[in-house]
Amino acid sequence: MPTLFIAGDSTASIKTEDKRPESGWGEFLHEFITPNIKVENYAQNGRSTKSFINEGLLEQIENKIKEDDYLLIQFGHNDEKIEDTLRYTDPRTEYKDNLMRFVLVAKKHGAIPILLTSITRRKFADGKLEEHTVGDYPNHMKEFAKENRIDIIDAYKITHRIISQSGEDYSKKFYLHLKPNESKNYPNGVTDNTHLSPFGAQMIASLIAVELKKII
Repeated sequence: MPTLFIAGDSTASIKTEDKRPESGWGEFLHEFITPNIKVENYAQNGRSTKSFINEGLLEQIENKIKEDDYLLIQFGHNDEKIEDTLRYTDPRTEYKDNLMRFVLVAKKHGAIPILLTSITRRKFADGKLEEHTVGDYPNHMKEFAKENRIDIIDAYKITHRIISQSGEDYSKKFYLHLKPNESKNYPNGVTDNTHLSPFGAQMIASLIAVELKKII
C-alpha cells in the first residue's frame, strides 16, 4: 500500500489537545481519498521549509518513504516571517532551493513529489479579500513547479476563491474565530485568520482531495 506523506506547516498539521479546536486539513485528508493509500502527516505548527529541514523532519520522512509513495509539500506561511532568521527564506532563492531538497528526497526513493501552494489567509480590506495574503510564495512555488515539471495543486487559488466568495462575515467559519468561554483552551476568545476551524480544515481537505485524484 502506498503512503502519502505530508510535509507542511500548521495549516496541515495534527493538533495537540491544548490547541483544539484548531485543526489542520491533513487531519481530514484520509476521509476523502481512497483507503488504498495511507496518510502520514509530518506537518508541524510554525515550520518553514528551512526549519522543517533543519529540525530533521525531512530526514524522518526520508527514512520511511519508498517507491510509489507520494510526498505532498506545502510551505509559505512561515517562510515569509522576515524577522525570524530560523524560518525566513527569500521566495526567489532559498525557498526554491529548499523545495528542491524535498523533491529530490522523494525522487531519490522512487516516490512522487506533489507541491501545494499555501492556503490563503483571511485578510479582508474594505470588504474584499486581499490578493496576496501569503506574499509571493505561491507564485514562486508555481514557477518552481513549471521549471522542474513537478505536479502542483494550487491550493492558494482554490482557497482564495472560496474565501472571497464566502464574504467577510461567513468566511470566519473556516478559521479559528471563537468568542470568550466558547472553548476552554481560549477562555478570552480568539480571532485567528490563518489557522483553521474543524469546518475549514475539512472543507479544504475535500478540495485538495479532488485535485489529488487528478494526479494519483
